[in-house]
Amino acid sequence: MKGLSGKKALITGASSGIGAAVATRLAQEGVRVAINYRGPAERESAQQTLSDAGGNGIIAQGDVSDEREVQAMFAAVISELGGLDILVNNAGIQIEAPSHLIDMTDFDRVMGVNLRGTFLCSREAIRHFLSRPGGGAIVNNTSVHQIIPKPGFISYSASKSGIDGLTRTLALEYADRGIRVNSVGPGATVTPINKAWIDDEKAHAAVVSHIPMGRAASSEEMAGVFAFLASDEASYITGQTIFACGGISLFAEFRTNWSS
Repeated sequence: MKGLSGKKALITGASSGIGAAVATRLAQEGVRVAINYRGPAERESAQQTLSDAGGNGIIAQGDVSDEREVQAMFAAVISELGGLDILVNNAGIQIEAPSHLIDMTDFDRVMGVNLRGTFLCSREAIRHFLSRPGGGAIVNNTSVHQIIPKPGFISYSASKSGIDGLTRTLALEYADRGIRVNSVGPGATVTPINKAWIDDEKAHAAVVSHIPMGRAASSEEMAGVFAFLASDEASYITGQTIFACGGISLFAEFRTNWSS
């Protein structure tokens, strides 16, 4: 893709799943990648991602919900890579609970990683982008659940809706300074976060039954969309969410006309 070779990118939550696939794809496009992981438990997986990416980059520890850790991570990444051109805000978690029973610690944890983390990393990236010519690109990992309710996952849905507002606001605020901000909204994707339905034949069939294309996506399919939005192929796109969801966002229950 145009304009990726020679760039430098930080991908948060890149020790597995979509983040790992994005890091690998960007490295294949000639990008030098910084692979973020949260703590010691993910370090080995981050090293494996770096190996899968051909060793073209570094690993970078940091809890994206912690302001000091984010600032320290950005300082280290910018120093080691010699700058930063692309940020992929991929880190995310979800915790299931009925909305009237959810513990506030769990609610705050999800919002902290998903929404606060996306903001903190975006803020640090924008500060760097503004410090030198050339602008930059931010691509956020949101979800179809920024527009489709997800009962039992109120904090997840709220955080993803918040990322939509963050994406659009930052895109408008910095559009005239060469900074593009977009999002990818994945649908059902085969990743560790979805292990509960991937490994259960009945649950897997139930998930697929709601997808117009009739199958879940691979992480590699998602990575291609992230790479596109980070590239110069998308140079006139900002403030948008591309739903890579197999048609889930098209209201799959209306595939047959039962409403009139």
